Amino acid sequence: MTPEESAREETLGGVYAFAAYFLWGFMPLYFILLAPTGPWEVVAWRILFSLIFCALLLTVTRTWRKLVAILRDKRLVFWTIIAGLLIYVNWQVFLIGILTGHVIEGSLGYFINPIVTVLLGVLVLGERLRRAQWVAMAIAAVAIIVIIVAYGAFPWIALTLAASFGTYGLVKKQIGPRVDAISGLTLESLWLAPIAIGQLVVVAETSGITFGNAGAGHAVLLTLAGAVTAIPLLLFAAGARRAPLTVIGMLQFVAPIMQFLTGWWLLGEPMPLERWIGFGLVWVALVILTIDSLRHSRRGRGTRQPAQIV
Repeated sequence: MTPEESAREETLGGVYAFAAYFLWGFMPLYFILLAPTGPWEVVAWRILFSLIFCALLLTVTRTWRKLVAILRDKRLVFWTIIAGLLIYVNWQVFLIGILTGHVIEGSLGYFINPIVTVLLGVLVLGERLRRAQWVAMAIAAVAIIVIIVAYGAFPWIALTLAASFGTYGLVKKQIGPRVDAISGLTLESLWLAPIAIGQLVVVAETSGITFGNAGAGHAVLLTLAGAVTAIPLLLFAAGARRAPLTVIGMLQFVAPIMQFLTGWWLLGEPMPLERWIGFGLVWVALVILTIDSLRHSRRGRGTRQPAQIV
């Protein structure tokens, strides 16, 4: 590949990744449109329609053989089950947050996700923190304490989202490129299908199923949950294969920024001074973490350059 083609691929990857994060940023507004459907029913339909959508994609792209090959590897099957359970927790808590008026707290979870990822690297992979990373971790810890003590509320939604998505990313790293995006989401949805069916049974026996009982438009929106779930994931997969990690790292803040603005500006969720201080500390930690990541990446490229020339 020529330098021009490589640069074009990187640019295209950045566009794909931005599109994925941009769509994720709009997700709260989409799920709010699904009212009066509650979070438990929404997640159940999201799982089932994602499975159907992915099955159609596998058929159109003629890649069922890849899925069958993955099913023959017990280790990969195990990791896809773990990934499915983690993304289920993430989806469920995310929907509970959105549909109970906690969009801002949900955005906090994705703001602190990079910090959680660094922490998991230390605890699970045995990585060593650089000085700037220690500073960022300490500031983030102070931010959480400020939110808990000064604001008077434990941010369980934010922390659960950050922990579940951070661990999900770690599991996907263990899986690696052996499982493509479509096959991965198909299997994760497949393992979660019994949970989704069970949730629908419980919802039907308690509050009642809303699908098909709230108008044709509502039914169409709910049916699109599968595509709304899969398309950003596929765009992200396409972007991650082409764009440098530093670009992906910078773009990952697009979604939580949009979710924060949605909760604060469009939905009018409260942001008292104590909460601004907590969020401000998190943002300072992220700036430190991002600058350190960029510097470390440039040094790495500098040290690798002679080997590439040879």
